[in-house]
Amino acid sequence: MKYRAPAWLPGGNAQTIWPALMARRTVGPGPAYRRERWTTPDGDFVDVDFLAQDMATEPPRGSSPRPLLVLFHGLEGSSRSHYAEAFADVARARGWRFAVPHFRGCSGELNLGPRAYHSGDHEEIGWLVQRLARAGGAADAPPGTPAAPVWAVGVSLGGNALLRWAAEAGSRAADLVAAVAAVSAPIDLAAGGAAIGRGFNRQVYNRMFLRSMVPKALAKLQQHPGLFDRDALLAARDLHAFDNVFTAPLHGFRDTDDYWQRASAKPLLPAIRVPALVLNALNDPFVPAASLPTPQQVGRHVTLWQPAGGGHVGFPAGAFPGHVRAMPDAVADWLAAQGAATYAPLPPAQAESAHG
Repeated sequence: MKYRAPAWLPGGNAQTIWPALMARRTVGPGPAYRRERWTTPDGDFVDVDFLAQDMATEPPRGSSPRPLLVLFHGLEGSSRSHYAEAFADVARARGWRFAVPHFRGCSGELNLGPRAYHSGDHEEIGWLVQRLARAGGAADAPPGTPAAPVWAVGVSLGGNALLRWAAEAGSRAADLVAAVAAVSAPIDLAAGGAAIGRGFNRQVYNRMFLRSMVPKALAKLQQHPGLFDRDALLAARDLHAFDNVFTAPLHGFRDTDDYWQRASAKPLLPAIRVPALVLNALNDPFVPAASLPTPQQVGRHVTLWQPAGGGHVGFPAGAFPGHVRAMPDAVADWLAAQGAATYAPLPPAQAESAHG
């Protein structure tokens, strides 16, 4: 990715915070979604938001079905996160379908079971990908509709989980997706956890996440009394302590250290057998540059993009106040190039971009 952060927004923290709060996400109106609720194999539910598109955008009968771009959001994210809306806008401009499966408890309604979600949730990813891949992800497609390419992007936590799934699935992943991409994924969870627990990160990002996660955990305790120690949760002041009380034990890990070690995708990157892009800015406040893999640490199916700037899921571009379409456009270009050369380029008007 040939990316250079704008001179008016220097530093990893600024390039993380400003894009999330102030930069333009879309060329035109924000995306409209239609929601489906799916019952999980264990009797819980997840909500999946699909980009609602006018029927006029449907391809003529008999033509190739439109590809599907699936986005797995980050910690406490949703289909309304800045990066999700930017990817939705890119998909809309290219005539692709687009879906955001919400991790449990992230769609605005608490899930039912005595669990939530975590960075290594590859089994959940696998179930979602398999269902989305049916008929190219078109839940209402007529019988016999040919499958279209399915591309999956994971952002931050969702990126680590997606890479874990690709590694666990091995050669079987290619039966479901044409390619995957992870953006700003903390693939070494211990390194990322240590970084977010120090200094400015601890005071800003750490507190931001806990303000959302602690109330959800307490609501989960009301659902399932005795699930964890309430006083220990309220005493948690960082993600390490929170994960020790809540995330790790609820999802089968001994403690935080065991969770962060076993859930990290970095050691498993050589096992990936589907085209995979791993994009991390070297100035990401959450993901230390020293923790990122080198080309010698990944297999031949993995492509590393490590630009100097961009922050954490920021990658702002353009004149003030900037936009966040540069990264989604670049990632979409890479995905489309992986085994999907039969799809014709878009007309110029349809491929309108926010670049500038």
